[in-house]
Amino acid sequence: MTQISACINKKNITIIVFSLKLSISSFTSTTIPIHRHFSLQSFQETCPNNDQHPKPMLKSTSRHQQEQTMVSLVKSSTHKPHLLQIQAHLTRSSLLQNPKFSLLFLSSLCSSRDLRYARLFFSQIKNPSSSHYNTLIRAYSSSNSPKEAFFLYREMRQKGLKPDPISFSFVIKSCVKFRSVFCGLQVHGRIIRDGFLSDCLLLTTLMEFYSSFASREDACKVFDEMFQKDTVAWNVLISCYLRNGRTRDVLMLFDNMKNEGVCEPDDVTCLLVTQACANLGALEFGEKAHRYIKERGYGTARNLSNSLISMYSRCGCLDKAYDVFKGIGEKNVISWSAMISGLAMNGFGRDAILAFEEMRRTGVIPDEQTFTGLLSACSHCGLVDEGMEFLNQMSKEFGIMPNIHHYGCVVDLLGRAGLLEQAYRVIISMKVKPDATIWRTLLGACRIHGHFTLGERVIEHLIELKAQEAGDYVLLLNIYSSTGNWEKVSELRKFLKEKGIQTTPGCSSIELKGIVHEFIVDDVSHPQKHEIYNKLDEINKQLKIAGYVAETTSELHDLDVEEKANALSYHSEKLALAFGVLVTQPGTMLRVTKNLRICIDCHNFAKFLSGVYNRQLIIRDRTRFHHFRDGHCSCNDYW
Repeated sequence: MTQISACINKKNITIIVFSLKLSISSFTSTTIPIHRHFSLQSFQETCPNNDQHPKPMLKSTSRHQQEQTMVSLVKSSTHKPHLLQIQAHLTRSSLLQNPKFSLLFLSSLCSSRDLRYARLFFSQIKNPSSSHYNTLIRAYSSSNSPKEAFFLYREMRQKGLKPDPISFSFVIKSCVKFRSVFCGLQVHGRIIRDGFLSDCLLLTTLMEFYSSFASREDACKVFDEMFQKDTVAWNVLISCYLRNGRTRDVLMLFDNMKNEGVCEPDDVTCLLVTQACANLGALEFGEKAHRYIKERGYGTARNLSNSLISMYSRCGCLDKAYDVFKGIGEKNVISWSAMISGLAMNGFGRDAILAFEEMRRTGVIPDEQTFTGLLSACSHCGLVDEGMEFLNQMSKEFGIMPNIHHYGCVVDLLGRAGLLEQAYRVIISMKVKPDATIWRTLLGACRIHGHFTLGERVIEHLIELKAQEAGDYVLLLNIYSSTGNWEKVSELRKFLKEKGIQTTPGCSSIELKGIVHEFIVDDVSHPQKHEIYNKLDEINKQLKIAGYVAETTSELHDLDVEEKANALSYHSEKLALAFGVLVTQPGTMLRVTKNLRICIDCHNFAKFLSGVYNRQLIIRDRTRFHHFRDGHCSCNDYW
C-alpha cells in the first residue's frame, strides 16, 4: 500500500478517492469488471524510478496494443462503475494527461449525460485543448444547464484558446436555449472578428438563433451573406418566415428554391410548406406541393402524410385529407389524431367519434391530442353529454390527465350550449391554473348569449392575469351593444382610447390561381377595387331580393338601422367573396380564410350568397370551418 501511495501525486488524490468511493458498487455488478482486462503483474512505469516501483500493464505487451485496448474499453464502456475503473487506471498510469485518452474519456462521459462527473474529470486535465472545451460545451448546450456552455466558452477565450466553428456553433445553440440575445450577439461579433463568415454551417446556426428570437431581418441578412446556400440554410430561412407569421413569403421561397435549381427542396422543405399552406388555407399551392412530394418519392414518409392530412383538413377539403389518410400503410396515433381533428374542425363531430372508435378497434392507443380533437368535435356540434363522457374517460380508462387544452374545449362546449355558469365552475374547479385563453373562450360565449354580468367578471380575471388584450374588450363591446347598453359601450370606448388600446383589424384572404389575395374592412388597396365594390353592391341587391336583411347587432356603434347596415356592407370576408364571384366562372367553389371569428351578419350573407348564386362556399374563421351550400351552413348556425 505504501508503494502505491508513493506513486500518486497530491493532485491526483482527490480524483482517486472520488473514483474509489463511487466504484464500490462495481463489486456487486453482474457485468464483467473492467479490471479483468488488466494483468496481475506488478505495476511499473508509475513512478520515475523504474527499479523500485512497478508499472501497470495491460495483458498485451505491445504499447500500441495496450493503447488500442484502452481505446476499445473506453468506447465500449457505458456503465458508471466501469468508467470509474478506467479513470482510475488513466490516473495511475499518467494517461489522464494524454490528450488522446482524456478527450476520448471525456466524450464518453458526456455521452452518458453525467455532466457533473464530466466536469470533475475535466478539472483534472492540466492543459485542456479546444477539443476538450468543445466536447463539454456541446454537452452543456443540449442539457438543462445551457448557460454553462457560454461560461466555458468565455473561460476558453480567457485561457488564450481560439474557438473554432464547432465551438461557436454550440455556444450559439446554448444562447438560444437560455434565451439570451445579448450573449448571442456577442458571439456573432466574435465570429465576424475571427473570420468565420465563410462557414455555411455556422451561419445556418446563426440564422436559427435570430429566427428563434423573431429577428427575421437579421436572419435574412445572414442568409444573404452566405457564399454557398445549401438546402439546410433554405429550410432554416423558410422556418424563420413561418415562425414569424410570414406564411405567404414561405410559398414564394419554395418557388424561388425550385426555380434557382441550385438546391432542390427536400422532405423538410415540403413539411414546412404544407404547414404554411395549412395556415393560409392555400389549397391550390398545397396541391402543387403534394404533387412535388409524389414526384420526389417522399409520399411514403408518414410525417409528410400526417402533415398533408392536416393541410387538406384546414383547407376544408376533407375528401383529399381522407385519401391521404387511407394511403398510409401503418397509421400511428398522429395519423388518427390528425384525421379526427380534421373532421372536428369541419363540423363532422359524429364522424370524428366514429373515427375514434375505429382507431381503438385497430389497437392504436389515443394520446392527449386525440382527446383534444374529440372534445373539439363535441364542442362544434353541441354534443354536451358525449363531451363530458370523453373528459371522464380519458383519465379513468387511459390515465391521461386533462390539460388546459382539454378543459378549454369543455368550456367552449358548455359555453356554446348556453351553460355559462357550469362552464365558469369548470374553470374555477379544474386542477390546472386557468390561462388567458380559457377565460377568453368563456368571454366569447358570454358575447354569444349576451351575458354581460359574467363577461365583466371574466374581464376581471384577465386583468388579474395581466393578460387582457384589445380583442377581449371588443368582445365586451359586443356584449354591451347586443343588449343595447350604449352607455357602457361609450364608457368602454373612452377607456380604450385613454389607454391607447388598438384592436386587431379583421383580415380575409382568398386564393385564386396560386395567388393569395388579402382584404381588410373597407379595403381600397386592391388593384381591382372599383370592380370589387361594384360587384359587392350588385350582390347585396340580389340578396335583398331573396330576403337577406343585415344583422345590425353585429355593428358596435350607436347608429340608426340604415347606417349600421351600410357599415356592415364592407367587412373583409364580403370583399373577398365579391372578388371571388367577380373573377371566377359561375358555380366555382370559393374558399375564404379569416383571422377573426365570423360575425352573424357575414354568416347570414354567406348563406344567402351560396343559395342565390349557386356557389359552394367554405369560410375558415379563427376557430372552425363553415361549409355553405344551398343557403345552409354545416354549423347549423351553432358556432
